[in-house]
Amino acid sequence: MAAPELKNRSALVTGAGSGIGRAIALKLAELGAQVAVNDLLADAANSVANEIKARGLEAAALPGNVTDVDQVKNMVAGITKKWDKIDILVNNVGITRDALILRMSEDEWDSVIDTNLKSAFLCTRYVLRSMLGLSQGRIVNIASVAGVIGNMGRINYSASKGGLIAFTRSLAAEIGSRNITVNAVAPGIIATKMTVNLPQEAKDAVITRTVLKRMGTPEEVAELVAFLVSDRAGYITGQVINIDGGVT
Repeated sequence: MAAPELKNRSALVTGAGSGIGRAIALKLAELGAQVAVNDLLADAANSVANEIKARGLEAAALPGNVTDVDQVKNMVAGITKKWDKIDILVNNVGITRDALILRMSEDEWDSVIDTNLKSAFLCTRYVLRSMLGLSQGRIVNIASVAGVIGNMGRINYSASKGGLIAFTRSLAAEIGSRNITVNAVAPGIIATKMTVNLPQEAKDAVITRTVLKRMGTPEEVAELVAFLVSDRAGYITGQVINIDGGVT
């Protein structure tokens, strides 16, 4: 029997306590990776880590605020102490604070930009030291179709995800010579806690624009991420891959 595809790889997934992040953490663990489960909420991080361990797989809960540089440093140091290295980084954490621009507060702008974009900068900056030492690595940033086509009433969210896409392309060029790939995944409307509270008419409006006429699932996003962090995707970098059901 062949060894699991990600055996002996260690991965950090941010915002992995629920939704897309949880699905990614579970999938990477299923493929043999040692998974560090980060979430702002300790209970959520512990729940997913325990779910992975209950399947006989390896995980560690690392709750913390990934917009805080000291907490990021400590988290990365904890992972490298436990598993010696970090091969895979999935910058998944994301929040929304929706409002039209004239009604949007400065705090609503700052919190979304910090959580969705600054966190990727901080986590990547400190994880990269491990990857550069290995001369290999995989980084996947979870963006959004809102960062590609915009989204009315979500100017902060769209700006953060558009920034993450530019971050992806720039970083891919910067570190490609070190055998580290960087790609972004841009989901459309996915069935998570983030979308469940949207008005039904808003969800219907998006679903109507998709070729497949349905919402996506976190597990479908996780499958794409799993491919991008595998050896099968070794010649793919600097790309933004939409997973949106064919938004037209």
